[in-house]
Amino acid sequence: MCKGLATLPATCLKSAKDIKHKISFLLQKPDPQTADQKQLKEKNVAAAAAKRVLTAAELKKWKESFSHIMNSDMGRTVFTSFLRSEFSEENMDFWVACEEYKKTASSKLVTRARQIYQEYIEADAPNEVNLDAATREQTRQNVENPCPSCFDEAQRMIYVLMEKDSYRRFLNSKLVQDLSRTRTAAAKEEMKKCDCAENRQALTGGA
Repeated sequence: MCKGLATLPATCLKSAKDIKHKISFLLQKPDPQTADQKQLKEKNVAAAAAKRVLTAAELKKWKESFSHIMNSDMGRTVFTSFLRSEFSEENMDFWVACEEYKKTASSKLVTRARQIYQEYIEADAPNEVNLDAATREQTRQNVENPCPSCFDEAQRMIYVLMEKDSYRRFLNSKLVQDLSRTRTAAAKEEMKKCDCAENRQALTGGA
């Protein structure tokens, strides 16, 4: 078998190797649609979860104050879905990373601070957040001697950015409108059940 291959022209062997390489590459290369479908699925799951668990009272609080969203696990999940639709989820990711960083053990502060800085702060970072030059430089200096509060100013600025910018669009988004309609429909259904229960009690009592 090897002897037979050896007798083949070099061009044929090269073509065979090229084909094998291309097939291997295609098998290993992730399908771009798969990533898109995954993001869409995550978004749908988050919205579906919110519709199942979210109460009308909590949704009302979300509309009243951005802080209510940020103080709610469900609120952050739904708001992150909205940010993802605007390609700005790095703001929430950074804010959450800062919250977790404050709880980091002292022995791990240096390593974690550098990771956050390289991921979100430095120029051309993979998930660079929008900070002014002064805050970026101040944060860089803080990371050189990290402490639990070294990202506080940068985190505050990103919080304000989300509150003043993304949150306003979130309130008028289709996502919130859908949630409102779902909660209204659920409330009406609950009222009908209550009315039916009261009517049954009245009939039973009358009998």
